[in-house]
Amino acid sequence: MQTTTWDKLISKKRFETTDKKYNTDESVRGEFQRDYDRIVFSSAFRRLQNKTQVMPMPESDFVHTRLTHSLEASVVGRSLGRIVGKSILERYPQLALEKNIQEADFGDVVAAACLAHDIGNPPFGHSGEDAISAYFQSEEAQPFLINLTQAQRTDLYSFEGNAAGFRILTYTYPAHCNLPGGLSLTYTTLATFTKYPKESLPIIPKTKNTSEKKYGFFQTERLWFRNIANELGLLKKGASDEVFYHRHPLAFLVEAADDICYRIIDFEDGLRLGLVPQEKGLDLLRQILNDNPNRISSLTFYDWKEEIGYLRARIIGKLIDETAQIFLQHEEAILAGTFDTPLINLLGCKPTLDEIKDLSIRLIYQNRPVLEIEAAGFEVLGGLLDACMKAVFKPESKHHRKLAALVPPHYITLPETATDYERIIHITDFVASLTDQAALSLYRKIKGIELPKMY
Repeated sequence: MQTTTWDKLISKKRFETTDKKYNTDESVRGEFQRDYDRIVFSSAFRRLQNKTQVMPMPESDFVHTRLTHSLEASVVGRSLGRIVGKSILERYPQLALEKNIQEADFGDVVAAACLAHDIGNPPFGHSGEDAISAYFQSEEAQPFLINLTQAQRTDLYSFEGNAAGFRILTYTYPAHCNLPGGLSLTYTTLATFTKYPKESLPIIPKTKNTSEKKYGFFQTERLWFRNIANELGLLKKGASDEVFYHRHPLAFLVEAADDICYRIIDFEDGLRLGLVPQEKGLDLLRQILNDNPNRISSLTFYDWKEEIGYLRARIIGKLIDETAQIFLQHEEAILAGTFDTPLINLLGCKPTLDEIKDLSIRLIYQNRPVLEIEAAGFEVLGGLLDACMKAVFKPESKHHRKLAALVPPHYITLPETATDYERIIHITDFVASLTDQAALSLYRKIKGIELPKMY
């Protein structure tokens, strides 16, 4: 039976921008901690502070943004990685002896990948992905897509924030350099980040394999991911000409950290905002802990919000421990590529987590103000994309030339050899990079709804 091995999967080889070799400082920081630090200091990560997590453009400063969600997921991911890493090194002691792989390396890899897991998300949350997809499926966009291949069209018809994130982490501007690079992360962190290690085609309808439900990179990065997969020994899927692989095992921990945080912490946001009934919410959280009814606590809570914080902390600790053990129980199958289901689905408290998810969808994510802002997001992102596409493909118009001047030049000024697909991907790079407020402000200005302030 074909299998992959940890000695190849944990690699400190770095995705370089040039042939220059970076000076390492592993006596102070490990290579994977350097990945984490680079993500923290990137402008794309900083913009997550004004991108939607639960409530678009919230008035309350308590509500989580993509930035705070990503930070919390990275904390959970680091714990998961360290627990798993400790056991992996006990099972395979040669990893430490021959490859100098440490317990902290596993934690740092998963933490870095968790930190970046939403870095490619467009404005207005997941509805932003739908809005971009809807624009490219519209009649207005079709004249610009004539010269694209089917795979390139599929990238746009089903725009994917995960693929946009992989591009941010690996692509270096200006475009005419034609070199890989981005943040120059390690191959292992990039593979761990990639929850869906396949290109947009083939589409696999009704698949039960979690890693096949979406795609993880655009056509512009497909060969770069193939190089990473081959270097790390990821198991191949699909036809020989398809870039389609089994997940890096640690990607399951990234997915689990994200699942734990959004299930529990988004629910906490809903409770504190009054969207979820207080007693119902508290009861569900207590069910996860499943404490002995005779358990006596020495704690006194001054209000119910204080108790929520206490329950959340204990729940996350419990779910981390249980999830890590589930991973270790299935490690052999994960390495062999015969395991492909979210770890959270195997938790004993899954029925309660499912009830929390259903309640969150109904009362939080489908709350009327959320739906109203998401609907407006369709107009905003569609309008921005249409204006930018015309600015690139119809430059003879004075109006469109003025629009082009509003877009940073590295998104729009490409060499003459650039294909239509490359030009379109650069436009989507720009629109997807905007924060919720920046997208709304730019849309108002180009539509004449709001004039810029003159200083």
